[in-house]
Amino acid sequence: MKAAPIPANDPQRLQALRELLILDTPAEERFDKIVAFAASEFDVPIALISLVDENRQWFKSKVGLQTCETSRDISFCGHALASKDFLVIEDPLADERFRDNPLVTGAPFIRFYAGAPLMLPSGHVIGTLCLIDQKARTLDALDLSILGALRDVVLEELAGGHHDI
Repeated sequence: MKAAPIPANDPQRLQALRELLILDTPAEERFDKIVAFAASEFDVPIALISLVDENRQWFKSKVGLQTCETSRDISFCGHALASKDFLVIEDPLADERFRDNPLVTGAPFIRFYAGAPLMLPSGHVIGTLCLIDQKARTLDALDLSILGALRDVVLEELAGGHHDI
């Protein structure tokens, strides 16, 4: 398993994330509705708003998972931090970065991952809106457009009350 690379701007990225004052806050209906819609729209068992902190990914909103965080070093979302584009892993078993990841070899047995990076206006990617399935699948251009639009709604909600981001 390859741990996600740490971006060169990680200290600044972490500062931008912490300034949102959202880590470890209770569930909020405005985020839960987006995640529930994403899970339904894409017919996936798991959808998350994942925020990547220094040593963990924390789930602001989740469908299909009981846990509220996982270690950053095994996170799929951590790999999306370095990109401003979608991270789509159609089959983690065929990807050397993920094939022996405990989230692939054990519960929740990830066989598909699509993450839309949550990039603040500052350019810092703080996490993802992601879709996870237990079977391999693909997304077409329309799917990516819908996922991107949902990601934009998450970013608008994150900006609400935080006009300086």
